[in-house]
Amino acid sequence: MNIIILSRNASLYSTQSLVDAARRRNHYVRVIDHMACDLIIESEKSKIFFNNQPIEKIDAVIPRIGSTATTYGAAVIRQFESQGVFSTLHAEPLLKARDKLSCLQILGSHGIGVPKTVYVSNPYTMPFLLEQMAPYPIIIKLVSGTQGMGVILAENKSNAESILEAFYATKEKVILQKFIKEAKGADIRAFVVDGEIVGAMKRQARPGDFRSNLHRGGTSELIKLTSQEEETALKSVEILGLKIAGVDMLKTHIGPVVLEVNASPGLEGIEGTTGVDIAGKIIQFVEKNRK
Repeated sequence: MNIIILSRNASLYSTQSLVDAARRRNHYVRVIDHMACDLIIESEKSKIFFNNQPIEKIDAVIPRIGSTATTYGAAVIRQFESQGVFSTLHAEPLLKARDKLSCLQILGSHGIGVPKTVYVSNPYTMPFLLEQMAPYPIIIKLVSGTQGMGVILAENKSNAESILEAFYATKEKVILQKFIKEAKGADIRAFVVDGEIVGAMKRQARPGDFRSNLHRGGTSELIKLTSQEEETALKSVEILGLKIAGVDMLKTHIGPVVLEVNASPGLEGIEGTTGVDIAGKIIQFVEKNRK
């Protein structure tokens, strides 16, 4: 097959792992920066150019779209889809999952457990909403944050007001979430490919921190999910219309709650922790769905 990986950096672990997996299975693969693609839109004649050359005769696209390139990345995916090219990630599910507020709204409306979340759009109602979040501490998150960046623990109402005032001054969109103390700084990442959980790990925050992201110094270990955790992860991915995703959950006394569904999850942490060739499973998924 002729496969394109949309990625801003060919040397990233996830991108290179996919390239290696595709080549091991005798596919021709190229890495193209989606932000350097030019789109020409016409009725039934849409084209994609890269370095002034048309991208043609492609069997499949594997998008690796970062948070800073979501909108244009979705447009590039949509352009490939309009040409009948198979993509492991569709434009609309990417947009739904990437917006933390929309993602939680959709999941919560379908009965998936999510942490109590408040979106503060009006600074004048902030004191009232902060009263609704008691008891403290609470989590304050940037809607656009990734890898644990833009996630702050507010120990009390006064502390939360100061943090929110700073975000308002920079016109950042934030959400407030209940801090789930019983999770003890740990979360679960379930990696889903084509309706199957292909790997799962527990991530533990470093001492003194509550963020379990490996990029923030957290550690990870291989785990076996409970049936309820498996069901929650698979249902969340299905609801959002994703085929490949990382589902982040917390253990609570009422069952798993979903923090986030990552539509373009990294492979380094999950492959290193589980020992599973997840990139290979993604290539097998592409082979299965080749048009």
